Amino acid sequence: MIYIIMGVSGCGKSSLGAVLSEKLGWTLHEGDNFHPQENVEKMARGEPLTDEDRLPWLLQLHEVIQRERCSGSDALVTCSALKRHYRWIMLHGAKALDQDILPPIAPDVFFLFLQEKWQTSLCLTSASLLRLPGDALDPYTNSGYNIICGLWRMWIPV
Repeated sequence: MIYIIMGVSGCGKSSLGAVLSEKLGWTLHEGDNFHPQENVEKMARGEPLTDEDRLPWLLQLHEVIQRERCSGSDALVTCSALKRHYRWIMLHGAKALDQDILPPIAPDVFFLFLQEKWQTSLCLTSASLLRLPGDALDPYTNSGYNIICGLWRMWIPV
């Protein structure tokens, strides 16, 4: 199974991913590590990324997810996945750019949406990137992929 831990900056995706990886023994793919250098530099300057900036990154994450699925491994991926279209690219790759109707996602891929801050530790993200307009986050509805909403800290066995 593949679990994509998603939510806005600072909600605890990386912290939760690290705990789950340790407890379950699953590989953790930290989504930020797959950004092209240009994106890293842009974010370091406090500039938000555009959809165009994100495309190579999302396609890279799609490859990671597909590689793990094909190997039969269980894995975790952290990624903001702010927009529905981003989630479709992660699931279907370049096909999501050209098709309005995509095949259903395999039942072994789940999105874990962190609705609240999972942990109170400081986030190493530029403060300007934490201020998102209300419309930056697409609603998480049942749109053809598996979503688990409202993951809280008590859910993790210690």
